[in-house]
Amino acid sequence: MSQPRSSPSLLARQWQHGGWLSTLLLPLSALTAWAVSRKRAAYLSGAKPSYRAPVPVVVVGNVYVGGTGKTPMVIATVEGLRARGYTPGVVSRGYGVKIGPDARVGTGALEAARFGDEPALIARATGAPVSVHPKRALAAQALLKAHPGVDVIVSDDGLQHLALARDIEIVVQDARGVGNGRLLPAGPLREPASRLQDVDVVVTNIGTADGRPAHTGNGRPRQVRMWLEPGDTRQIETGATRPLSAYAGQPRIAAAAGIGNPERFFTTLRAAGITLEATLPLPDHHDYAESPFKALAADTVLVTSKDAIKCAALHDARLWEVPVQAAFSDPGLFDWLAQALRNTAGMHPTFRDKPVNS
Repeated sequence: MSQPRSSPSLLARQWQHGGWLSTLLLPLSALTAWAVSRKRAAYLSGAKPSYRAPVPVVVVGNVYVGGTGKTPMVIATVEGLRARGYTPGVVSRGYGVKIGPDARVGTGALEAARFGDEPALIARATGAPVSVHPKRALAAQALLKAHPGVDVIVSDDGLQHLALARDIEIVVQDARGVGNGRLLPAGPLREPASRLQDVDVVVTNIGTADGRPAHTGNGRPRQVRMWLEPGDTRQIETGATRPLSAYAGQPRIAAAAGIGNPERFFTTLRAAGITLEATLPLPDHHDYAESPFKALAADTVLVTSKDAIKCAALHDARLWEVPVQAAFSDPGLFDWLAQALRNTAGMHPTFRDKPVNS
């Protein structure tokens, strides 16, 4: 029997639809609005300086707190730019990791405990150099020093980190949109919903393709729909692979996810015809210091790539990673981005002029 789907918490429901608790918290949201406005004005006026890198910077972020699908978008952006002749590097905060005064830079198989789960996943998936530090400007400087061939920086998150100047802003949202439209804590927004009108691209993560949704236009902000296409599963213990379709109709399958919206992962699996006898939603960035899977009566446990990057030490042969790849309603998205970056050459004297398609 399939485990019932978990109901959203009271606060999550209020963040989406409003209600008494959200209204009660409105005075605190007014303080958030004041702080956000003051911070933004300080950077726009130059009262607080922003570091402008010698190469263009693309920020992928969100206004809705928590997970909306930024990591697949970052990976797709890196791969899309590389296919068009660029040499991207990535900067990230390194959430949950104590970095110290100096940024950490690495490539390839990075330790999640030293770099953070999302940076480690991005490095593994793309092969691009990754630099982590809470101060993105320091991360960018360290990245360019260690990898001088990098000619565009993609910032994983950091829309609100205005100390790093940016040339392109991409916001990723999901089906929740802006929720009740209120700022934290009365609502889920880090910035006012009007901020979406200032960015270059709004990507709406619809989770799974439903008839391959049509492209919705090239205005500003450019509106794009994204969905996640699962690939072949990989056994974390051995590296063996198996088609996702092999699990359809099979008994004793469970799924676990320590991401911002675990239900989206479970929905993806159900859409592939998999019956989940148990689901285990875990906190975002769960550390897996101890196995949470011991009580699961399942022969197979499907997990996200973000979880898999931290699960190797558990030595549980039941664990299989389900990688996903972002797909988009806008086939010209990365051609547009490549051209937009070329248009910033005057702001970056050391930036090499790149062809749109090479």
